[in-house]
Amino acid sequence: MANELFEKVPVHKAYFKLALPVVFSMVISLVYNMVDTWFIARTGNTDLIAGVSLGAPVFTLMIALGDIFGLGGSSVISRLFGRKLDEDGKRLSIFCFYAAFACGIVIAALMLLFRHPVLHLLGADQNTYAYVSQYYTFIVLGAPFIILSFTPSNLLRTEGFATASMTGTILGSVVNIILDPIFISVLGLGAAGAAIATVLGNICADLFFVWFLMTKSRKLSINPAGFHISGAEIGQILAIGFPASITNFMQSLGIALTNRFLLPYGNERVAAMGIVMKVNMIAVLILVGFAFGGQPLIGYNYGAGNHKRLQKILQFSYRFETGTGLLLALILALTARPMIGLFIKDPVIVETGIPMLRMQLVGMPFIAVVLVTTCIFQSSGKAWNAFLLSVSRQGVLFAVVILLAARLAGYYGVLMAQAVSDLLTALLAVWLFWHGLYRVIWEK
Repeated sequence: MANELFEKVPVHKAYFKLALPVVFSMVISLVYNMVDTWFIARTGNTDLIAGVSLGAPVFTLMIALGDIFGLGGSSVISRLFGRKLDEDGKRLSIFCFYAAFACGIVIAALMLLFRHPVLHLLGADQNTYAYVSQYYTFIVLGAPFIILSFTPSNLLRTEGFATASMTGTILGSVVNIILDPIFISVLGLGAAGAAIATVLGNICADLFFVWFLMTKSRKLSINPAGFHISGAEIGQILAIGFPASITNFMQSLGIALTNRFLLPYGNERVAAMGIVMKVNMIAVLILVGFAFGGQPLIGYNYGAGNHKRLQKILQFSYRFETGTGLLLALILALTARPMIGLFIKDPVIVETGIPMLRMQLVGMPFIAVVLVTTCIFQSSGKAWNAFLLSVSRQGVLFAVVILLAARLAGYYGVLMAQAVSDLLTALLAVWLFWHGLYRVIWEK
């Protein structure tokens, strides 16, 4: 039945069957992040809001590390399934599961050891240090469970279990949403409460994924009995996993850079940008869900050498994703004031946030192109091309753009830097696709 989904079901139906659960998962994940922000914003403490915003890149880093084994593993495994090498795919799924948890333990130890310098690197000052520290400490303690949760949620889709992947993510998000008001408001834990709720939500998601893998999955496993893996196979996973991870790591870097460049203009601007990024993330996560939700479909048909079907998948992906990006940008631009007002009633922060949000949204269609192209490179095993895109949009290219923009245009240069970086990265994506994959797929 799973093979029929990947090989015979009409492209748009197969794409939506795999992608929609991912989109729903992304939206629910966004909801609980927005709930965190809403409860924090309701305290009326600008330093607390800014502190959580400064600590946000730490959680994004956890997602990035989970993607090493989640997206890296799913790319290799989906191609193996396309070549009918199911047992090899199962072996690799075992490695990905345990490697993700081990990675979380190592990261937690390192980040606790270097806690003080990292907090200052994030931009914590005397007003925000206590709040950033609280959030940071509990998120880091939960690193093994957070990083692990992003691995099976991606691997399950290679077997066609997109709905199960969604269920686990939603379960964790619902638990988080329920616990947020208890820990943040009732118990008065503030930033620490938001982090604790996030960790407990991820633990619940992990428990669901373990149960599903043990009882329902036929092609994936967490049973280490008789397990073996070669260095070459680990290399294949990491070759795709690291660029996928860097995408989210660069997101953390992008947020941190933006905050650092806004700090001279006051904590109110940092607080406003923290809320704006949450609203902007509505569109971004929907686009990410649709782009990467179709990854198993692309990887399977690339591995199977079915270029005719692959062409249809790619054409559909680009058209649908770009159109969706334009529509979401328009909707959020028109509703900027009420969307920001959901989080905070301070009229100064709301007015500050409106132009921030609209300038971020300018780059949305370009983000769509970058996401689809990155997904194609990851699915086909083109690690170097995926890496170049991963380090560009919110990384190296963004760093150069925001530095120049801040010097040339000051405050508004900082606000427009992301959209300019999105455009330049989209142009790079088109060039890389044309020279790296177009002739391979369309001329064979």
